[in-house]
Amino acid sequence: MGNHLDHTLARYGDLAVRVALNLQPGQRLLIIGPLANGGCSLEAAPLVRCITESAYKAGASFVETLWGDEALQLARFTYAPRDSFEQCSAWFAGALTEHVHAGHAVLSVYANDPDLLKDQPPELLGAVQKSVSRAVRPFRDHVSKNGTNWSVIAAASTGWAARVFPNLPPGEQLDALWAAIAKLVRLDRPDPVAAWEAHLAALAARRDVLNARRYAALRYRGPGTELTLGLAPGHQWVSGRSTSLQGIAFAPNLPTEEVFTMPHRDQVDGTVTSTKPLSYGGTLIEDFSVTFEKGRVVQATAARGERVLRELVATDEGAARLGEVALVPHSSPVAQSGLLFYNTLFDENAASHLALGSAYKFTIAGGEGMSDDAFEQAGGNRSATHVDFMIGSSDLDIDAVHADGTVEPLMRRGDWATAVGT
Repeated sequence: MGNHLDHTLARYGDLAVRVALNLQPGQRLLIIGPLANGGCSLEAAPLVRCITESAYKAGASFVETLWGDEALQLARFTYAPRDSFEQCSAWFAGALTEHVHAGHAVLSVYANDPDLLKDQPPELLGAVQKSVSRAVRPFRDHVSKNGTNWSVIAAASTGWAARVFPNLPPGEQLDALWAAIAKLVRLDRPDPVAAWEAHLAALAARRDVLNARRYAALRYRGPGTELTLGLAPGHQWVSGRSTSLQGIAFAPNLPTEEVFTMPHRDQVDGTVTSTKPLSYGGTLIEDFSVTFEKGRVVQATAARGERVLRELVATDEGAARLGEVALVPHSSPVAQSGLLFYNTLFDENAASHLALGSAYKFTIAGGEGMSDDAFEQAGGNRSATHVDFMIGSSDLDIDAVHADGTVEPLMRRGDWATAVGT
């Protein structure tokens, strides 16, 4: 792509700083990768340089990047002592927590090979995920109440591109993935920032309708899915833009097509079946179903990655409960691209989804000021982990249940049953 890619990355860096983070003059910025391996992929360096330049132009006082190398992660699984996988960085979690408590911004850039660790022992994958999740819990807890402005974006990489475009010649795969990312984060628009402002406003309008309805529960029906999910009293639907405790409006994900809220941790019953693979910790969990009773997972099966799924659910007590319910229409641009990204940031914006693990405190009225105990008593789930999995498709129907028991259609065949304003 040459000069065209350089132009795209410059616009992407500006979008990440101005819309995703809304970085403020004087803020520091820390750029990282997925928490399990901490560092940002070396293949993302051209984009990170553009982000850094844009951040300084926006008035950032200091920008730093924590780099990672997937080959080093693979070397650990290949050669490290088998009894050492419960260890994790002695300083990374503390540095993250100190950074966000000081009110500084964090940007995660994902450019990871979804199959990197597919041949590694599931028990070792689970041990790494558990150790990291527990170590970074104070950081997650601060983010869960929007303690500062943060966001997650993606960069193309060779391994990821090969997974998404296996039928293209190797020399064309990376360019194809960059083109797809650029389109779905609206970099193909004449003014990407203006396009995002319009899109975020449309999501906010849907959010406002849902908040006005005050539903008590949602009922899901689809192939392999029959699920009833209670909504916590006082739940708040949230769309693509949030506001930090410092009053900074930011977009936690690019792309974003969802509206989401908090289910009641004890009021989930039935079975739900995934509609897309879950990329988790360098491996894929595919064709899986999860059954709930009184909010807790009582059965989890998968055609591939079942042991990893069970390790996930066993991370802690809260990992076996839901912390998020998100609605995404099948007509979203990500779904209509027809691509399976094997990356949660993109695939969750192609399909309605749920999340095992921690709930966000900002998804219930007054949640940011609640103690942990009060949050749980209000129906919020707490866990060291938060993992989204996709359940939406063109075959999914969702009904909304009011407190008086009346029912109305919310989504039909994967799309909204009514337009905003009707």
